[in-house]
Amino acid sequence: MRKVLFLCTGNSCRSQMAEAIVNARMGDTWEAVSAGTKPTGYVHPKALEALSEIGIQHTGRSKRADEFQGVDFDLVVTVCDSAAEECPIWLGKGKRTHHSFPDPAIADTMDDFRKVRDDIEIEITKLLTQFG
Repeated sequence: MRKVLFLCTGNSCRSQMAEAIVNARMGDTWEAVSAGTKPTGYVHPKALEALSEIGIQHTGRSKRADEFQGVDFDLVVTVCDSAAEECPIWLGKGKRTHHSFPDPAIADTMDDFRKVRDDIEIEITKLLTQFG
């Protein structure tokens, strides 16, 4: 089983949605976790609602990136520009890549959360399927 870490700043929306989608849709080949460089301490209710709309019940918690120091990931994906700049150096065999998604919490509408959720599902699924 391969392991992927999704990093963003607050670990309340984008990285949480990526974690939940991968575990729900690709859990037979990938184990996903998420973390933030400056976690908010909560998972945004609209992110949970957007996931629920596609049949995913996520029970994640907002976590600090340093909780995963020393864990060997196959892939570390930063999902916001700020996290890409602040990403700690990961030692081990894992590759690091960046795929920026807009922060749906800025506009805070369900349409924004749905759009980001759908983009994450398409782009991250493609990324992990093609990962060699």
